[in-house]
Amino acid sequence: MRQRTIREAFTIKGKGLHSGLPATITFCPAPVDFGYRIKRIDLEGEPVIRVSAENVINTQRSTVLSSSGVEVATVEHALAALYGCEIDNCLIEIDTAEFPILDGSSAAYSDQIHKVGFVDQPKERVYYEVDEKIEYIDTETGSHLMLLPAERFSVHVQISFDSEILDVQSAYMEELSQFAGQISMCRTFVFIKEIEALLAKGLIKGGDLDNAIVIYDQQIQQKELDQLADIMRIERKTINETGYIMNRPLLFPNEPARHKLLDIIGDIAITGRFIRGAIIAVRPGHRVNNLFAREIMNHIRQKSDLLHVE
Repeated sequence: MRQRTIREAFTIKGKGLHSGLPATITFCPAPVDFGYRIKRIDLEGEPVIRVSAENVINTQRSTVLSSSGVEVATVEHALAALYGCEIDNCLIEIDTAEFPILDGSSAAYSDQIHKVGFVDQPKERVYYEVDEKIEYIDTETGSHLMLLPAERFSVHVQISFDSEILDVQSAYMEELSQFAGQISMCRTFVFIKEIEALLAKGLIKGGDLDNAIVIYDQQIQQKELDQLADIMRIERKTINETGYIMNRPLLFPNEPARHKLLDIIGDIAITGRFIRGAIIAVRPGHRVNNLFAREIMNHIRQKSDLLHVE
């Protein structure tokens, strides 16, 4: 398999999930061994951030990258699309500090990549061939992520929440070719009980029922619901039963678990390598995903150093 880049540039516009600010993002072809890099074209000198696990500085409700004091947030859905579509090299230009959330999934990114197509490049892709188990366990949250030897890349996710509406779900992607048709369109979600606290932290200013699934698993007074709707500048709704609140119905019964799988792919993309191995993740999240990605990168470096010595 040779390295790939996109055939031509494409542009997408939207708003940031947390900032609520308008964003224009352009994906550009890039040369071999370029990897993924992000250029802040709104800043003087148009600084570039290399996509790497070591450049992740924040994982609170999204993945935030920074280099030389320049930041860009909520990169995981776009990176998942690039990785899921097996694009090795791409320059991403953005005119603000946060990627657009769009519909809360990777679908628009993935669709555009398939629309413009890709070109094979004159250098072989170097895979990370997993030859031993890599594991990350977080005893505080109960998160447990493993990477096991396998002939191809696959991801198995299980999520678990203390909720009658969304308790235990699982999702499985057997190979990357399934990403576009089975995973890319699955939307992010939030519990209704989290919204007020997130807003108080200055987050989800761009959140609405077009870009997120709200888990309404504990009834609250209609007055409180109306206040939340007003703060988020969305239409008020009268809700008498618990369940899912959204403007489009669930695409799959396990759409939340599939979105967590999407997030893992985006957070693993920052290792800079395509992997031949099987990921098994229990209760994943951006923080543990990043720590897991760093552990994978350490193994990649160790293996590279051994090969160099030999």
